Amino acid sequence: MKIHTTNYTNTLIAVADDCPASRGEIPPQKGDAKSVATLQFEMLSQKPYHYTSDDVLFQVFADRNDLTESERPAARQQFFSKGQPCFRASPLTKRYGWGVHSDENGRIALLGCETEEYEKLSSDESLQVVKAMKSSR
Repeated sequence: MKIHTTNYTNTLIAVADDCPASRGEIPPQKGDAKSVATLQFEMLSQKPYHYTSDDVLFQVFADRNDLTESERPAARQQFFSKGQPCFRASPLTKRYGWGVHSDENGRIALLGCETEEYEKLSSDESLQVVKAMKSSR
């Protein structure tokens, strides 16, 4: 079975051109259930450069589907047996003003689009810079 990945290395996923946020915003929580954006934000803000994109996307899927620890290995293989949307399609990069930087090991961190670090990385010629997907056509 072919395994797909959403991981990037030495890449900055810049905020979408139509992102309404002018700075990195904490995604609001509505009701009891945490949104995808909230779960992603919590993981990445607490441990920058600890997780890969695949780690975060699968963990959010597993948490939202109440998978047990014993179910996770097989579920992860099944999850990545077909292509998954990467962080270019994340609400963090499309709506909430966060860039996602992937280091040389594929570990990721959030950067508010208003920060000096974001500006520095977005003009770094040694990095691949890709834009998040627009919300509108």
